Amino acid sequence: MAEYILRITCIDRPGIIHALSGGIVAADGNVVEQEQFSDLETGRFLARTRFTGDDDATRVHAAIEAALEPFGATIALRRSDEHPRILIMVSQYDHCLVDLLYRWEAGELPVEIVGIVSNHGTCRPIAERHGIPFEHLPVTKETKAAQEASLLALVDALGVDLVVLARYMQILSDDACRALEGRAINIHHSFLPGFKGARPYHQAHARGVKLIGATAHFVTADLDEGPIIEQEVRRVTHRQTPDDLAEIGRDVERLALARAVRLFAEDRVFPNGNRTVVFE
Repeated sequence: MAEYILRITCIDRPGIIHALSGGIVAADGNVVEQEQFSDLETGRFLARTRFTGDDDATRVHAAIEAALEPFGATIALRRSDEHPRILIMVSQYDHCLVDLLYRWEAGELPVEIVGIVSNHGTCRPIAERHGIPFEHLPVTKETKAAQEASLLALVDALGVDLVVLARYMQILSDDACRALEGRAINIHHSFLPGFKGARPYHQAHARGVKLIGATAHFVTADLDEGPIIEQEVRRVTHRQTPDDLAEIGRDVERLALARAVRLFAEDRVFPNGNRTVVFE
């Protein structure tokens, strides 16, 4: 027997779970975990099912596909021991990169890190210490299109399931965002109110903010406005300096990004229009 994780999305109507259960039974399966959500605004049904079944994944997929065919469901099935392949992108701030590598090596992130890409050479020694291939792809305004073509070629060559922008300080083009739709996650700081441009923590300090946060979201052509996956927040006071705020910011960025990557790796994140459904 093997353990599987199944994701389905379709238009909501009666009988979906009954049909799904029948398909799993037909594959000699047994449900271990079931989570579902009916979005009343969009009329969509989303579900994540973990179950044991026949060791033949092709047979299992065929049984479930046949059972759900009347509902026009989109199906994604994988064995739970087949971890997603991720590519990490970073510039010079390495705190998120180092945190992801630690969690991966400690067995806390169920992923396979297949490479690290950077527009700088700063993080090469980190990649080498961990035995991970490092690709230096410098970029300028004139070379951006060629650099992104090399990036997307690498994504295809490595069979990458998820690209993680771990403080990659370049804006991806609209074409690159479309090519990576639903499989690229970014992290950025969050304040109330929001501060853009240079030295955001100094701006926050000057305005006396009381909350510092970080947001992990899917990458879209709308800068930092993709569907949100995870957020982390920390209260601060007038006693903190701008440097203190930046240190706290790095901490919440690490936490939010690691949680988002783990949720994605466990097939718990469902894009749903401008939002996400996250089964925790």
